[in-house]
Amino acid sequence: MAVTGFGRNLTEDDGASMVKGTIESIQAGWLIENGIEAVIDARHPFSLKPNDTFSRMCSELGIMYLRVGREETALDANDLIVPVISMQEAAKKAVAIGRTIFLTTGSHDLEPFLEQREKRGFRLVVRVLPEHSIIKKCQDLGIGPKDIVALHGPFSKQINKALFKMYKASVIVTKDSGKAGGTDTKINAALSLKIPIVIVKRNIQDCQPCYGWEQVIDMIKEKPIKF
Repeated sequence: MAVTGFGRNLTEDDGASMVKGTIESIQAGWLIENGIEAVIDARHPFSLKPNDTFSRMCSELGIMYLRVGREETALDANDLIVPVISMQEAAKKAVAIGRTIFLTTGSHDLEPFLEQREKRGFRLVVRVLPEHSIIKKCQDLGIGPKDIVALHGPFSKQINKALFKMYKASVIVTKDSGKAGGTDTKINAALSLKIPIVIVKRNIQDCQPCYGWEQVIDMIKEKPIKF
């Protein structure tokens, strides 16, 4: 299951059957009709919502529910690292630090930065997925082509450094998406260039036990198969 066309294409390229939609849109009837025996919830940690009821529905139906977790990034004490707890706070902190903000959080969190840009007049560079609808959204919101970096990761420290230098970034903004989301390489790249980096920490904790991918695969293998 994937929400964006880009995510759907990646899934289909790997040979998986594809269902369009969000996990919140799944109904109990659909799970029963399709004979679902296990659900692997690999949503981005920032996609979680309070009082998520999907895991409870799986439990009531006797369906195995496994949440793939990402470890939070351990932040060193460094004046260049600025932890915050919301995108609104990140926008305010970033604009107080530099005049060219390089936003690496995608297209879902543009509004707080655009509001600050309207007030303060700084340059906003955004790195987003190379999908037409996402690029169009950025342009419709007033972000010009020269400030849209449409690339698909993962990004190494070297690639991040090259992009930060190319766009003359004076402050970086990222979410703490763990190592899987490249948070460590962004931090290392920013610090090596002595550029401040604002990091949005997770404000919603997983209410379910979390597992690594290897654990999930082992648990699925051990699950009895119904015929």
